[in-house]
Amino acid sequence: DVGTDLVGKYEEGMDEDSPDNPGTIADNVGDNVGDIAGMGSDLFGSFAESTCAALVVSGTSTEIISSAALFFPLLLSASGIVVCFFTTFFATDFMSIENPERVAKVIKFQLIISTVLMTPVLYFLSVVGLPYEFHIGNDPDIKTVKYYYCFICSSCGLWSGLIIGLFTEYYTSYGDVNKEEDNPFKRLVKQCESGAGMNLISGLALGFTSTTIPAICLAITIFISYSLAGMYGIALGALGMLSTLCISLTIDGYGPISDNAGGLAEMAELGSDVRKSTDALDAAGNTTAAIGKGFAIGSAALVSLALFGAFVTRSNLSFVNLLAPFELCGLFLGATLPYAFSAMTMKSVSYTHLRAHETSLHLVCRLLLEKKKNN
Repeated sequence: DVGTDLVGKYEEGMDEDSPDNPGTIADNVGDNVGDIAGMGSDLFGSFAESTCAALVVSGTSTEIISSAALFFPLLLSASGIVVCFFTTFFATDFMSIENPERVAKVIKFQLIISTVLMTPVLYFLSVVGLPYEFHIGNDPDIKTVKYYYCFICSSCGLWSGLIIGLFTEYYTSYGDVNKEEDNPFKRLVKQCESGAGMNLISGLALGFTSTTIPAICLAITIFISYSLAGMYGIALGALGMLSTLCISLTIDGYGPISDNAGGLAEMAELGSDVRKSTDALDAAGNTTAAIGKGFAIGSAALVSLALFGAFVTRSNLSFVNLLAPFELCGLFLGATLPYAFSAMTMKSVSYTHLRAHETSLHLVCRLLLEKKKNN
């Protein structure tokens, strides 16, 4: 994507997704691989992991394993798919789109509607799928859990996911182009007029600030879930957050699909009105795609804690001494891993971009020479 844009738009003066630029094909393929396959595999992996964690922890309860309540996490997963399926009809049959600016609002409403519909479903499943009272955990940390505790845990995760998604969209969205409302993105645009230095400083500051509300939501969810149902509650909180996964993936995939549609329209040399329509849809998709990103990060934090809880529960590990030398060293090394892998990924992107830049430039020159010969 980077190599294609550098060669085509900035060096050769071509239009976006020009058919004369062979790198356009790689650009479209990259959108599918990164935004569709990559995000989909990440979230579906988190979905499976949180389900397995809940099943493992629930295995410590004699009341659960001796009844059909063992399948309660699977009921949450399956019911979320059904709720998201019916949510799509609100966009296709009940909501009208009079102008391109309304597309983003309709997409965003999908997550809100699915969350509202999923809440009573969680309560119904808790009543039907769980005993009134059961015990979970190993000695001496056995907790007495009531069915509505599980509803509260999963609901906290569900609504935390919605809040995280909406706040992520707020910090990354330009808002209504026809209004002069003051939002973080527009303030950043004004500060960027001072130069690249302010762009970097203000952009980083905005990114750091945007993590505050999601972190608070996760902390509240973890505290309430663990207080009510222990590690089982945390696993249910992660499942609740991921119960609207289908809608979140749909929202995240809308942007790259519209982008590829615009690329195909440009390469097929269709009319400018077609490209104008696809650009409007792509702009709306890019705005709402941030919802899926924040949703994925929040759910990953809960799922990792749920998996750790499953390990602690099955291994009968009573505590972890963070002041011990081995654990403390592991904590520091583990904290550096995301930065190390992120750095290697960014370096690989830079290296690949240079190779793609050279290849695309060579192919573009050949195409231009062939056109001149034919003319």
